[in-house]
Amino acid sequence: MSLMLIDTLIKEGSKNMTNSTMKPLLFDIFHECLKTKARTAKMTLVHHPVDTPVFMPVGTQGTLKGVLPQQLESLDCQIILGNTYHLGIRPGLHVMQKAGGLHNFMNWKRALLTDSGGFQMVSLLELANITEEGVQFKSPYDNESDCMLTPEHSIEIQNIIGADIIMQLDDVVKTTITGPRVEEAMHRTYRWLDRCLQAHQRPNEQSIFPIVQGGLNPDLRSECAKQLIQRNVNGYAIGGLSGGESKDEFWRMVHLSTDILPKDKPRYLMGVGFAEDLVVCCALGIDMFDCVFPTRTARFGCALISTGQLNLKQLQYSKDIRPIDETCDCSTCKTYTRAYLHHIVTIETAACHLLSIHNVAFQLRLMKDIRQSIKEQKFPEFIQQFMLNLYPNKEYPTWIINALNAVNVTLL
Repeated sequence: MSLMLIDTLIKEGSKNMTNSTMKPLLFDIFHECLKTKARTAKMTLVHHPVDTPVFMPVGTQGTLKGVLPQQLESLDCQIILGNTYHLGIRPGLHVMQKAGGLHNFMNWKRALLTDSGGFQMVSLLELANITEEGVQFKSPYDNESDCMLTPEHSIEIQNIIGADIIMQLDDVVKTTITGPRVEEAMHRTYRWLDRCLQAHQRPNEQSIFPIVQGGLNPDLRSECAKQLIQRNVNGYAIGGLSGGESKDEFWRMVHLSTDILPKDKPRYLMGVGFAEDLVVCCALGIDMFDCVFPTRTARFGCALISTGQLNLKQLQYSKDIRPIDETCDCSTCKTYTRAYLHHIVTIETAACHLLSIHNVAFQLRLMKDIRQSIKEQKFPEFIQQFMLNLYPNKEYPTWIINALNAVNVTLL
């Protein structure tokens, strides 16, 4: 990237800052749960403040499928995600440069986070060759052209995209893999972090988050976290989970990581979006989450409610004139019935849009309710009622019981 382009990008980004010396990320903790590790905070970013704990919808290609940026604003969504790997290939850096970054390209005025492309080492493993230099991909679009994603190139792409929070390129392996490859990936992750930090051209506007790796090995997770906190960064992510491991293994790695990561900086658990996971992991000290789940399950005709999911394809909803959720004030629930949605789900594209609006609204409202309960020092009671709604017969999964016991919460 030319020095002239970098200078232009820095000047454009500075216009969004009220103070030229302002840090790109401020994290002010307001309330802490007296029993669990949960807390509320405000994360002030260049483009928009974000209340935490927060769920971040995923717009891989610079858009949530079926939802406009302005509709996300009307839901008071404060931050969304874009995908570095995919945006770097299509539309590509030239278009992104001409647009002045992803905010302008997609007409989104609030905060953005971009991943690094590291996850594609798992999702596109058959197209990837991983070495110390970086990852050589074959394009998923034509399966012929090559793309070399190094730590430096990942940061270059993210500097051009212009997200408020950007992720280091990490070496990601599936949680089902064990042995030397896991340790190799863990050590490589913090070597690549140093290269990312060295390559970063917009540190006054964009915060790089390192990513804790180490598979399901507690010693490796601990070592990685301890290495990462030696670097001067504004927040941290926990990666390499939600990849097929058992839930009992999952929560233990989260709990271990948040015990090591600094309390005064945001902690982001990557790729987690099921409602019960959000509640439990807030109790374990997580501040940020993302997942494609709400919009993906909408495309299959499923709506999220406090007792689980409604599969609106089922015949039982064909004459049901109630909204999805009578307590929800989203535009879908205000306007359309279950019967109508049953009529169009998985057939008409409008159904994807309507269910996506509701499901994102559900996730955002859940996080707002969590924040309010922490503020009122009622989060343990909130957890108990939430789990009772989800499991009215009290047959709680063992992993949930164990995870909550670890932070002093006993279910009803």
